[in-house]
Amino acid sequence: MTTDLEIALVFGAIGALLTVVSNLMKRMTPLRAFAIAANSFLIVYASIEHNWINCGLQVALLAVNAYRLWDLRRLVQALEHANTDRPVKEWLLPHMKRRKFKAGTALFNKGDIANQLFYIRSGTVRFTEFDRFIGPGNLIGEIGLFSEDRKRPASVVCETDCVCYTMTDEAMFLLFAQSPMVGFYLIRLIVQRLLHELERRPLSATA
Repeated sequence: MTTDLEIALVFGAIGALLTVVSNLMKRMTPLRAFAIAANSFLIVYASIEHNWINCGLQVALLAVNAYRLWDLRRLVQALEHANTDRPVKEWLLPHMKRRKFKAGTALFNKGDIANQLFYIRSGTVRFTEFDRFIGPGNLIGEIGLFSEDRKRPASVVCETDCVCYTMTDEAMFLLFAQSPMVGFYLIRLIVQRLLHELERRPLSATA
């Protein structure tokens, strides 16, 4: 007949094995899932053994791992929708400063050190080298912040009176450390703009 001690040893052995497996995982989602399973088996083991200190520890670890798994899934879902305007409004604007610029004001010139990010709230700006116009709802200045020499690749001038939200590079990088979603959003934005430029160049060459 199976005794409580034997049952406890089985649960303890499975819990220990799952703990080892979870530490071998390279991806965070399965790591947390195996850790939760390990905590569950070890809770049963500790309860049968009446080891309430270990039982309390495993309950606490189970809660932590469950929260981390939920937070990871929430992050993945948010990243999947990072191509909408929501990241700007919810992640960037609360940390940006509102400023007004008169028509003809240069937000930055080609070759300047890139140390600010701009979000156009109203008005229109022009990229002078490309004679391109950008209006409200757009971020500008992010490419220079991520370039190797940290210099502006083009000049941007206010075509009309503009209201912009600005953020320094220091504040932006601090925000990256606190929320990786922001960095992912800006990387996606840069890639989209580069792909757009590649699509435009063949048309420009034949014009």
